[in-house]
Amino acid sequence: MGRLAPRPLLLALLSLALCRGRVVRVPAGSLARVVGTELVIPCNVSDYDGPSEQNFDWSFSSSGSSFVELASTWEVGFPAQLYRERLQRGEILLRRTANDAVELHIKNVQPSDQGHYKCSTPSTDATVQGNYEDTVQVKVLADALHVAASSPSSPGLSLRQGEPFELRCVASTASTLHTHLALLWELRHRSTRQSVLALTHEGRLRPGPSYTQRYHSGDVRLDTVGSEGYRLSVSRALAEDQGTYRCVVSEWIEEQGNWQEIQEKAVDVATVVIQPTVLRAAVGRNASVAEGKGLDLTCNITTDRVDDVRPEVTWYFSRTPDNTVPGPHVLARLDRDSLVHNSPHVALSHVDLRSYRLLVRDVSRENSGYYFCHVVLWAPGHNRSWHKVAEAVSIPASVDVTWREPDYQVYLNASKVPEFSDDLTELQCRIVDMKHTEPSVRFTVSWYYRMNRRSDDVVNSELLAVMDADWMLKYGDRSKQRARDGDFIFSKERTDTFSFRIQRTTEEDRGNYYCVVSAWTKQRNDSWAKSKDVFSKPVHVFWASEDSVLVVKARQPKPFFAAGNTFEMTCKVSSKNIKSPRYSVLITAEKPVGDLSSPNETKYIISLDQDSVVKLENWTDASRVDGVVLEKVQEDEFRYRMYQTQVSDAGLYRCVVTAWSPVRGSLWREAATSLSNPIEIDFQTSGPIFNASVYSDTPSVIRGDLIRLFCIVTVEGAALDPDDMAFDVSWFAVHSFGLDKAPVLLSSLDRKGIVTTAQRDWKSNLSLERVSVLEFLLQVHGSEDQDFGNYYCSVTPWVKSATGSWQKEAEIYSKPMFITVKMDVLNAFKYPLLIGIGLSTIIGLLSCLIGYCSSHWCCKKEVQETRRERRRLMSMEMD
Repeated sequence: MGRLAPRPLLLALLSLALCRGRVVRVPAGSLARVVGTELVIPCNVSDYDGPSEQNFDWSFSSSGSSFVELASTWEVGFPAQLYRERLQRGEILLRRTANDAVELHIKNVQPSDQGHYKCSTPSTDATVQGNYEDTVQVKVLADALHVAASSPSSPGLSLRQGEPFELRCVASTASTLHTHLALLWELRHRSTRQSVLALTHEGRLRPGPSYTQRYHSGDVRLDTVGSEGYRLSVSRALAEDQGTYRCVVSEWIEEQGNWQEIQEKAVDVATVVIQPTVLRAAVGRNASVAEGKGLDLTCNITTDRVDDVRPEVTWYFSRTPDNTVPGPHVLARLDRDSLVHNSPHVALSHVDLRSYRLLVRDVSRENSGYYFCHVVLWAPGHNRSWHKVAEAVSIPASVDVTWREPDYQVYLNASKVPEFSDDLTELQCRIVDMKHTEPSVRFTVSWYYRMNRRSDDVVNSELLAVMDADWMLKYGDRSKQRARDGDFIFSKERTDTFSFRIQRTTEEDRGNYYCVVSAWTKQRNDSWAKSKDVFSKPVHVFWASEDSVLVVKARQPKPFFAAGNTFEMTCKVSSKNIKSPRYSVLITAEKPVGDLSSPNETKYIISLDQDSVVKLENWTDASRVDGVVLEKVQEDEFRYRMYQTQVSDAGLYRCVVTAWSPVRGSLWREAATSLSNPIEIDFQTSGPIFNASVYSDTPSVIRGDLIRLFCIVTVEGAALDPDDMAFDVSWFAVHSFGLDKAPVLLSSLDRKGIVTTAQRDWKSNLSLERVSVLEFLLQVHGSEDQDFGNYYCSVTPWVKSATGSWQKEAEIYSKPMFITVKMDVLNAFKYPLLIGIGLSTIIGLLSCLIGYCSSHWCCKKEVQETRRERRRLMSMEMD
């Protein structure tokens, strides 16, 4: 039963396929057309087989019984002789709209075209099914539509804006069938047409796009007059209403539930000309008024309208004679409802029917300019609406406000002139000979600087500071930073006096200075307007620029002395072209040094500043902290003393003197620096001469071995007791093949036996010991690659004098020795080779074990061989 269930569905689909066939359709029912119009009959075919493009044959019968061939889409000789001439003229034609649709067009339909029209299609189906033709009846009606302009209407109307007008049209029909009329009022102006108002065949009013608002406001209406009259009413004519008005009437009939237009006629009713309204506006002649007085102007209007129109008047002010609206400033306005919009200082009044007065109270200079009025005429419309009728703009009237500007002079003088650099400069700008100065005037100042040039080149002035009407100061680029630092001070001492102070005048400040005093007048809105600028004569700020001269002479009161005595040196200072100088002194010592990197060395010992504060600079002898003294003997004389001199103090001693000038009270400025002549300390002695050398029995070692370096001191000359000698020994290394890097301190041993070792970044260790009286051993334990390089030692001998004091000798340096650290190749590769061989052996044995186990347990198969009988082959002959 489950397999037989679909049989009813298959039978239904089969029956539907057998019933399906070709369908040809033309409009159902009958068609009605008017004589002289065009007849269009569509025809289409559906549900057909064969090619997509189908052909159509049309036949005609006046009675519906016998049909005559009319036209065909595929057979040229198909039409009857009766219709061939009309086909050739194009009065009858077929127009294909799709592959399965065509339209029959008959132009200028005549009563003889009334009858039955049959549309048929040749068969392209495999089987003949459905209908292959369809027939429609066409009725040709007589022209019974009458359209004409109403006789009371004039063919031409001349109107002014705002006036009403009416147009009438008569339309009727005497058709025997039930038809409806539709009417459209159309306006043609030049080459454009637009719909005004229409009455549809359904009896609905439909305004055009440009007349929608006027239709809803009641300004444009369409009424019927009697049974055949139609009236277009416009209550207020506008400029755009000008043109030719046309009455277009169409006749409609209902076919197959839809309304079809069967005829249309039109007639020109009237030409409407809108005359422009004459409107002119004029303002009186140019005026001149004194400042503080009132300005009175009148706008006179001239127009030809005497009906109910209302003016709108607006007064404008402009700085230029251009009266383009709405660019200028609005002063006052009187709207069409006679409401005045003005300000407290401006009043607008209606003097008479066509005159409007503008009054500006208490005028000032800013009121000078051009005044004009703008007039717009409004006409009332339907439903309380208003329409602009005309507008006009007057010619601007020039108004000049005269005033008496303040009369004053400006005088600039220098109350304080600098004589030296860093001196005070003070300039005063005063207002003198003031006349016609009113209480509403205030004064401000601007300061300018101009550089001196010996040539005739033009130099632009630089703004230092400017003061606005509210006495707010704004600095220029040149003075902004110095004003913030307090070096430039601008002030207003009195009403008529302004000052400018330079606390510290520099050579860049030399030049010409001048001030500009501006007069400001108070306006009605409490703002200030600049009315006048007066320039002062420039003041030249200059002083003789001579170079500062500073001379320092050093002398030694006791030129001969021995080690252990006191060294004394005095420095005498003389200066020129330096204002109120104070001196700071620095004592330096230049000593010949055997250092490899710096053959000469200048050390700062002690200093004394301009406030007489003493400071030890690089004096590092802890045993003689109080061994140097620097004191001020006089304002220009200084004395330096060094007690218990030693041989290591030998060298050239100088005084470095700096002159300071006072700046702004407690501050000082460096004026000049000078160096004195040298005073030499040279000990004439026949004592021993010390030398240092380096020896190593391991100049080339393998990494990890011990490096041994000996610093050997030799003594030449007088023999000394070992107890009378002591040494400070320091070891240095330059870790490079050359001496192009800075030496690195390794370890040091002072004369008291205290060893100091520097920190290093690698693992090797250092040790320093005294082997004998004149030998010092440096050992590097567990040497690394970084320990290679040049090694040398420095020795500072100490010799005990006859008085029992220890004298420090000059530091001596040995020549460097290069130490090479090599790598032990066998030890370096021993452990990696042993580890590699061991890992290879283990991996090989493990691979053999895995292979044996896999072949013995995992890959073993039992093979059962079939038993074969052993028989001998028989020979062919025996067979």
